[in-house]
Amino acid sequence: MELNTIKPSEGAKHAKRRVGRGIGSGLGKTAGRGHKGQKSRSGGYHKVGFEGGQMPLQRRLPKRGFKSQSLKYNAEITLSELQTLGAAEVDLLTLKQAGLVPQLAKVVKVIKSGELSAKVVLKGIGATAGAKAAIEAAGGSLAE
Repeated sequence: MELNTIKPSEGAKHAKRRVGRGIGSGLGKTAGRGHKGQKSRSGGYHKVGFEGGQMPLQRRLPKRGFKSQSLKYNAEITLSELQTLGAAEVDLLTLKQAGLVPQLAKVVKVIKSGELSAKVVLKGIGATAGAKAAIEAAGGSLAE
């Protein structure tokens, strides 16, 4: 292969549609715009969502819901995940290194899902009431 023999792959390039170039081209006269009306005129168009004066769909439907931007900084971890982690002391950094919480996470909370038999000390990690009871029952503690 030489530089002077390189070609784009088959079908990668196609000729631009040339409109208004005579009857034989198939796109002469009205140039694919049809006859009359706002869409056939130059500069004649309307904004996105415009329905000819009818109340547009995005205004007919009710506003609903909200997605908090702070949610991406919150993470949760289950008791069974703590069990599989098998570390005596658990903080945010160890959870991130283990890949149990995303790197963006700033606030982590333990939820009561699964069983915990290992003694675990949590540092800077919150827990729900049920999870806290389970951790203390296993001999662990929460150091905030």
